[in-house]
Amino acid sequence: MSLKKFVLIPVLIGVLAFAIQVVDQLLAPSMPPESNVGFSWICFQSWAVYFFAGGTVKGGIKSFIAYAVGIGASILIMLMGGSLAASLGFCAVPLAVGVIACAVIFFERNEWTSLIPALFIGAGAFFAFMNYVPEATFAKAAFTEIIYCMIGLVFGYVTVTLRSIYESKVKE
Repeated sequence: MSLKKFVLIPVLIGVLAFAIQVVDQLLAPSMPPESNVGFSWICFQSWAVYFFAGGTVKGGIKSFIAYAVGIGASILIMLMGGSLAASLGFCAVPLAVGVIACAVIFFERNEWTSLIPALFIGAGAFFAFMNYVPEATFAKAAFTEIIYCMIGLVFGYVTVTLRSIYESKVKE
């Protein structure tokens, strides 16, 4: 790849990363929970997920579904762990994680829910949200994570589209 063809691509990625931060700073004050400081980290995760899902619209849709299933799995883990805490103590949450993690692996048998790594990333983002945002509720955290996930997936799509257009126009 020639220098001319390569140089603009990192600049494009930098501009898009800049844009995610701008969108986050504009969006954060209106997103739940109140007084949040932004969740661009979720955008960057889902932007990366778009690429490991193949960099296609179908991969983006599968990524979105996986994030949603991951959020649902996280909620089930928290509910199950909480309900077992009185009787199992220390083992309650590990047991809930084990049971739900085992169950979600069955999703890989379906074409649209088979992106298990994205499911675990969505679940991890939800756990982080719930653990580090004290006023978060399941509904508020799920809503906000889904919005930021979609933003990142859109940026993945835009990245692939602009890069393809640019590379097709610039000759070696």
